[in-house]
Amino acid sequence: MTGKEHDDHVARVWELAERIGIAMFVTWDGAEQRARPLAATVEKEEGAVYFLTDVSGEKDDQIAEFPHVSVSFADHKKSKYVALSGKATILNDRAKIKDLWSPFAKAWWDSPEDPAIRVIKLVPADAELWDSPGRIVTTISMLAAAVTGRSPKIGENAKVTL
Repeated sequence: MTGKEHDDHVARVWELAERIGIAMFVTWDGAEQRARPLAATVEKEEGAVYFLTDVSGEKDDQIAEFPHVSVSFADHKKSKYVALSGKATILNDRAKIKDLWSPFAKAWWDSPEDPAIRVIKLVPADAELWDSPGRIVTTISMLAAAVTGRSPKIGENAKVTL
């Protein structure tokens, strides 16, 4: 992969993660992986993804003990997928909580001043993306491949270091 291809893939990773917005956040508890959907705030300039979380959740303890996590974003309708892997930290940064506050957060807490809110900061080290032209084009390509015996061309897949 050339430097430009790498940079293009990295830009696409950040773009898709931001556009999709909801991720399956996966931690390790020492015995098993645990996944849960969380709303993400992508800060490409900082090289970080932020999530609001509640102090009572088990994920905070899991991150404290096992900070390496993975996060997956999926847009099934458009066949676009991104997986990030990196180190997460739990922050009690009240200014960042206010910065990340949204109407979506209001479903879980009354206000950004709620003392139970924490911030998860993920600094991804690497990513993988699957960027398909969409279901119809992918289906046609797969049908054509079945008839011709050639491999289908169903979009881009790239692994990149962030």
